Amino acid sequence: MSQFKEKVFAACAKKEALFDESLGRYALRSMLAGAYLTMSTAVGIIGADVIATGIPALSRFVFAFIFAIGLVFVLIFNGELATSNMMFLTSGAYYGKIKWSKVCAILLYCTFFNFVGALILAWFFNQSFSFQHLTDKSFLVTAVSTKLGKTDWMNFTEGITANMFVNIAILGYMLLKEESAKIFIALSAIFMFVFLINEHLIANFASFMLLGFNGVRDAVDNFTLANILRQWVVVFFGNWIGGGIFIGLAYSWLNKTKTPHID
Repeated sequence: MSQFKEKVFAACAKKEALFDESLGRYALRSMLAGAYLTMSTAVGIIGADVIATGIPALSRFVFAFIFAIGLVFVLIFNGELATSNMMFLTSGAYYGKIKWSKVCAILLYCTFFNFVGALILAWFFNQSFSFQHLTDKSFLVTAVSTKLGKTDWMNFTEGITANMFVNIAILGYMLLKEESAKIFIALSAIFMFVFLINEHLIANFASFMLLGFNGVRDAVDNFTLANILRQWVVVFFGNWIGGGIFIGLAYSWLNKTKTPHID
């Protein structure tokens, strides 16, 4: 059996067992994942604003690098992230290790509590000195305005590519042996999708809620509930295709072979 299949089978068994045993503990694991990404998003925003006072062109570099650290937190501390579950659970369903009904239930539950974790941390950060002094020139305002101004097709396709990057990071972290290599592949893959301003649902939970609790939200004209929900729904399905089909099902099919050449 390939290492990929072993990891997928183990992940599906673990996630289903955790979900079935205690919805409360699974909710907390999901909240922590949303919280970790909100933490790195918040620090990245302030870092981008600080560097912009001297070298504006470096703002995106700084934000992308700091944000990527949040995924490393999720991986090390066993958070439940919906966008990585899209790969594991879709692959597990393909192999018959988990029912599609359970896949949908876990994904929706995990997504909701990723949002709750992001919401709570966003509120806390907005009580801080740094976020009390944001202006309408902040990196946060520009980023959210850009995301909400995209078409559905753009959000959908960027959702696909973003979660391909994310699950490359997850697979690399899962398959590599050396800790330094694990960290490098995770940071580099996440940096790439963030620098491209591609769309990742849980990252958007973080940035949108950080803005939502801040007075500078009035600087974003299209920051409305209907527009936010439109963006999130489209990105959710884009992320599922990118992580679940383009990475999860692709590698599942590649490993369903009778030859010794497995991935």
